[in-house]
Amino acid sequence: MSEWTIQSVADRFHEAAVTARRLPPVRVQGYASYWPDIQRQSWEGYADERIVLRFAAAPAAIDRFGETVRWLKWLDEDQRRLVWLRAQQVPWREICTRTGLIRKTAWRHWQHALVLVVAHLNGPLPHFAESLPARSEAKSI
Repeated sequence: MSEWTIQSVADRFHEAAVTARRLPPVRVQGYASYWPDIQRQSWEGYADERIVLRFAAAPAAIDRFGETVRWLKWLDEDQRRLVWLRAQQVPWREICTRTGLIRKTAWRHWQHALVLVVAHLNGPLPHFAESLPARSEAKSI
């Protein structure tokens, strides 16, 4: 991508949140049950078991997820929390309750965090101060 924008970074964080939800759950390794699986009767149905259908994440989405999560190192803890809550599409009212900010301030902090990520992704800003004479030289004249 040639030039990152705030919207493209926000979309990428949203995609990372969706991919994180599609990853398989973490399970403790080493425990096994040697009992046979319970064979349910037709009349039992699925009364007390919740079936969670998960669609597996695509390999390319997992690669982008890893890259996007590394972007969070450029932000402080509050900014990370705010960006990730917004990526999960948590409503602003709940974000304000969790962070203790009013809606407009929370939105500004979210925008500022995205601008920081965009600035890191697009590279260093040009230095215009080098063309001006140094202050110590200007005072001696």
